[in-house]
Amino acid sequence: MSGLVNYISCGVLWLGLAVKAPDLIRHRQDPYLRAICAVLGLAGLCFFLGAPPTVGAINHVSGIPNLAAPMTYAAITAYSAASQVLIVCWRGGPQVAVTARRWIFAYALVVIGIAVSFALGDAPVERRTDLDTYYATTPFIAEMIVLYLVGHLTAVSVTTVSSLRWARQVHGWLRAGLVTLGVGTLCASGYSLCKLTAVIGRWFGQDWTALDTNVSLAAAGLGAFVVSAGILIPLAGPRLTRWLLSWRTYARLAPLERELDDVLTRRSLRLARPRWASPTTRLMWRQTSIHNALSYLDAFYDRVLYDRTLDAELRATGDPERAEATAWASVIAAATREERDSVAVSADEADRLPVEVPGPAALVPIAEALAGSPAVAAARVSSRATTRGRA
Repeated sequence: MSGLVNYISCGVLWLGLAVKAPDLIRHRQDPYLRAICAVLGLAGLCFFLGAPPTVGAINHVSGIPNLAAPMTYAAITAYSAASQVLIVCWRGGPQVAVTARRWIFAYALVVIGIAVSFALGDAPVERRTDLDTYYATTPFIAEMIVLYLVGHLTAVSVTTVSSLRWARQVHGWLRAGLVTLGVGTLCASGYSLCKLTAVIGRWFGQDWTALDTNVSLAAAGLGAFVVSAGILIPLAGPRLTRWLLSWRTYARLAPLERELDDVLTRRSLRLARPRWASPTTRLMWRQTSIHNALSYLDAFYDRVLYDRTLDAELRATGDPERAEATAWASVIAAATREERDSVAVSADEADRLPVEVPGPAALVPIAEALAGSPAVAAARVSSRATTRGRA
C-alpha cells in the first residue's frame, strides 16, 4: 500500500491533464489553457515524486540521500505558482501578464532557496516518509522545509480566498467550479498546516509524526481530487449541459420517429444509425430522419384536417403553438396511414398546407401531441375510415 494514495492522486490529476491536452495542442498560445495544464501536471508530479517508492528510486539512482526531497518541494512550489497564475488568468484584466510574472518570479526565488538550503544542509540519513519532522531541527534543512511549506500554504490560502470571493460575483458552471476549487484548496491547505504543526511540535520536543505522514497525505489527496474537479467543472459543465439537453430532446422525439417508422423503413429514408456518437450527433440523426419522412409525406397532408384541428385546438386551449403542433401531429398521423395505403390527397395547389414542413424546433411539441392528444387519435381513426370509403 506504500505510495498507493500518491499514485492514485497522480493518476486522477494526469487524467484531467490528458482531457485538456488536445485543447492545449490546438491553442498553444492560450495562457489560460497553459495554466490549467500546468496546475494539473505539476500537482500530479508532486504526488508522483512524493510516493515512497519514487523517493527511494531517486535517492538510489542519484546516490544522494534525500535528493528526492528538494525535487518534490520544488514541484510543490511550482504547483503553487501555477495555481496563482491560473487564478490570475481566470479573472483576466489588463494586468494579467504582469501579475502572472510576479507570482512566477516570487516562487522561482523560493525554488532557488530550497536548492541552496539543501546544498548547505546535511541530511545523510534517508527518510522516505517523515523527512520533515526528522530533520526539523537540522540547520538549513529546517529552513528548506519551512520555506516550501509556507510557500504552499500561502498559495492555497490566496487561491481559496480568491476563488470563493469571485464565486459570489458569477453564476452557473463557473460559480460551481470556483466554489469547488476553493473547497479543494482549503482541503489542500491541511497538507502544509499539518506538516508545519508537526515541525513546530518537533522544535518543542513533541513527536507528532502522524500529522506529517498520514493526516497531511490524506488532506493532500482529498484536495487533489476536489481541485481537479473544480478546474474541470467550468470546462466540462457547458458540454455536459448540451449533451443532457440533446439526450432529452432525442428521447422526446421518439414518439414522432415511431409514428414515421413504417415510412422511413419502407422508403429507405432513414440514415444509417451512428455508433459511438455523441448525444448531439444522435439528435441530428433523428431530426434528419424525421425531416426526410415529413418531406416525403408532403403529398399526403390533408389541409382540411389541419385547419379543422387547428381551429378546434385554438378554441379549446387558446395556445397557438400548442394548437399548431396538434394540427401537424394529426396531419402526420393521418398521412402515414394514407401513404401506407397509397391514397394521396389532391395535389392541387389550393389543397396544400399553408405552412412548410416543421423545422427542428417544432418537432418536440408535435411528438408530444402524437403521444397523448385525443385529436391525433381521432385523426388516426378518421384516416382509416376515409381510406376504407375511398376503397
